[in-house]
Amino acid sequence: MAGVAGTALTRVRFRTGAAGAAVLEGRSAGDGPGLRRRGASASGARTGSIRHRPALIPRTVRMGNSALKAHLETAQKTGVFQLTGKGLTEFPEDLQKLASNLRTIDLSNNKIELLPPLIGKFSLLKSLALNNNKLTALPEELCKLKKLETLHLNGNHLRQLPAAFGQLSALKTLSLSGNQLRTVPTQLSGLRHLDVVDLSKNQIQNVPDTVGELQAIELNLNQNQISQISVQISHCPRLKVLRLEENCLELSMLPQSILSDSQISLLAVEGNLFEIKKLRELDGYDKYMERFTATKKKRVLCLTRSETPLFCNR
Repeated sequence: MAGVAGTALTRVRFRTGAAGAAVLEGRSAGDGPGLRRRGASASGARTGSIRHRPALIPRTVRMGNSALKAHLETAQKTGVFQLTGKGLTEFPEDLQKLASNLRTIDLSNNKIELLPPLIGKFSLLKSLALNNNKLTALPEELCKLKKLETLHLNGNHLRQLPAAFGQLSALKTLSLSGNQLRTVPTQLSGLRHLDVVDLSKNQIQNVPDTVGELQAIELNLNQNQISQISVQISHCPRLKVLRLEENCLELSMLPQSILSDSQISLLAVEGNLFEIKKLRELDGYDKYMERFTATKKKRVLCLTRSETPLFCNR
């Protein structure tokens, strides 16, 4: 076989290097003594480590064009775009084609890290859900959505809200559970139609004086690190449900005016640094129980009339 003209044979074998790495050795039969292949040793042996490179993962997990097109076509007809749990790392840019049409967007359970400024173009949007993504901040352009009524941002990494957040004048429901907020955002005080605010499972340590201007009917502050509450919370004009379970409250830090001089008819404080029976001994507890009982009776009456409990609580 060595006599076959124009044929160069290469002998290849594997050996184990000093570090345990596989080493490839080889020498072509056509290599003369004065010719050394690039990468070969002085003795003519070609060596090189075989490295296992990790598979390249694209920065954005993209759906097939046909699948995304189908979702867009459906959204154009219904005004609802829902694409959850697909591993998306970016807000779909093609959505801006429907900016003047969409009323609901749900991109929950993805891996989106940034909400782009183009979100401000969705002028008719009433509901936006981005639960369980990787958002660390919100763009100021979000605050241009004058028709937005429902905003769900649970399970992200938000530390604060945009300065102009109070311009979301139509907002009724805000869910920010499971983020990294350290205080009740002052921007919420400017939202006159806000009904329900969920700030549970954050890192809130105190409730500031500005809370007195909050227009919400229900405020959920469960599972935070709250040790101080401003007495101004008693002045919230519409607040009926206050949830403070599993915080760091001493009984002495709970304003008694919540019991005696507020509209609150459901106060949930289990899991703090005091026994519930001690709460019953405070001045004003009887007044609180009157409100609680009246609300309970109203709820039962509403249910017998087949009305929703949510309506009755208002």
